[in-house]
Amino acid sequence: MPKFYELSREDRIAQLLADARLSQAAATHLLANEPLPEATAAHLTENQIGQFPLPLGVVHHLQVNGVSREVAIAGEEPSVVAAASNGARMANLGGGVTGVAPDMHVVDAEIVFANAPEVATVVQAHRLQIFTVAESAHPSIVRRGGGLKAIHTDTTGQFTKIILSVDVQEAMGANIVNTIAEAVAAYLEATTGLRRLFAILSNYSEQTTRAEVTIPHAALATKQATGAHIAAQIALASQFAQLDVSRATTNNKGIMNGVSGAAIALGNDYRALEAGVYAFAASTGTYQPLSTWENSEGQLHGVIELPIQVGTVGGAIGALPLAKVSQQLAQITCVREEQEVLASLGLVQNLAALRALVGPGIQSGHMALAAGSLAISAGAKGSEVTVLTAQLQGKKQSLALAKTLLAQIRQQGEDK
Repeated sequence: MPKFYELSREDRIAQLLADARLSQAAATHLLANEPLPEATAAHLTENQIGQFPLPLGVVHHLQVNGVSREVAIAGEEPSVVAAASNGARMANLGGGVTGVAPDMHVVDAEIVFANAPEVATVVQAHRLQIFTVAESAHPSIVRRGGGLKAIHTDTTGQFTKIILSVDVQEAMGANIVNTIAEAVAAYLEATTGLRRLFAILSNYSEQTTRAEVTIPHAALATKQATGAHIAAQIALASQFAQLDVSRATTNNKGIMNGVSGAAIALGNDYRALEAGVYAFAASTGTYQPLSTWENSEGQLHGVIELPIQVGTVGGAIGALPLAKVSQQLAQITCVREEQEVLASLGLVQNLAALRALVGPGIQSGHMALAAGSLAISAGAKGSEVTVLTAQLQGKKQSLALAKTLLAQIRQQGEDK
């Protein structure tokens, strides 16, 4: 029986449908492979002149908190999906990944005044009124159980900052928080006669999601090395990343390959997500890896911790049909599950990358998967892509070589 990655696109969709991972409507939508309606595209950007499709791949059978999930990734790099799928396979041999997200999905706002230290005193004296203003500014979020939950003040140099912590429920929360922030800022201006510098949400968050996995050594073995050796090397590479900012940066970029691609597939603002993650990585004053790996007797244990500011409703999510399909594939029913799935994806992505890095190296697998892109760049069309991709395997790949081989393929076709 062929493996999932060996199936055609249509057969993959059929299998996901048969496995009840997709509804019939979602499967039909994927098979149609249609662009966004013009009216939708025109309202999702400014000065729209076209659409820029990205392939949608799926990480097959990533087990998170005991549930096997299909995690969609939007992106142009095949090795990202391949690595995450391999990482998921190894993690599943250890019982899968366990994820824990915050109980409350909170986004902070900053209202900043310059040269006005008295504002802090006003805030403390008017706390109840501020809560009332916040509720009036966005009553619907309060009805859903969210809204302003805490107020803090902070002074840095000449600046006084009022921090509003808002429970945004299932939304990413930018519009909710900005609406509340501007309403509270206007109230403070009217109360004090002072003018704010600005009022806006913060993409920084200390609310983190944690995921961890324990993998038996046997699951890590390669053709060249035992699992115990690979586990020991991964642990050493993890230690080095804690000491070397250059390595930590590349380590974290690899993690975000999967996390960001999945966030795009889920219709989320991956730019805000990445800004918060990279700030968190440097929050101690020294840029650190998001993941750590420790080797013990017979097992490799990995942990990742990062803020994941996303949502399951609002923004572009409702306007992008594939966002709902991606939620369905991953069996995401709430924002906590989404955070746990994304953190778990980042951890298995990191596992696969480190195993390749300390084992056979990353380039052989990467180039094997990149051959298809090179074939297309050389001008291959239709079935030529498959033939040329196969011919490029095992060779020192270059665009010049791809063009030469493509010319030979076409000449052979003419000679028949």
